[in-house]
Amino acid sequence: QVQLVDSGGGDVRTGGSLRLSCVASVSILSINGLGWYRRAPGKERELVAVFTENNMTKYADSVKGRFTISKDRANTSVYLQMTNLRPEDTAVYYCHAPPSSYGPWGSWGQGVQVTVSS
Repeated sequence: QVQLVDSGGGDVRTGGSLRLSCVASVSILSINGLGWYRRAPGKERELVAVFTENNMTKYADSVKGRFTISKDRANTSVYLQMTNLRPEDTAVYYCHAPPSSYGPWGSWGQGVQVTVSS
C-alpha cells in the first residue's frame, strides 16, 4: 500500500502563491491518475490536477493556467505549484494515488489546509 505525506499548505492573500508537496513511500512512476484533489467547506472533494497515462496532465478548469503539477526526477514526490490564488481556492488539498500494482486500494495523503484571504 502506498503511503503519502502532504505538506506545504498555509495562509496567503489573493494573488499569492504556494507549493504543495507529496512524498510517496514508493516510486510513483507507474501510478496512473496520481495527483491532487481538494475539498472546500461544504463541498464535495474535487479533482485539481492529476497525471494521466503517458505522463500527460489533467487540470480542473478553475485552475488551468494558474496551477502546475509536477514530479521530481526520482519519481517519489509530486508537487502542486499554485499561483494567482483566489479565495475560492480555499480548501483542504489531498494527494491521491489510485489503485495500482502496489495494492487494490487507493491512498490519500493526510491533507493540507490552504486558505486564501481577500
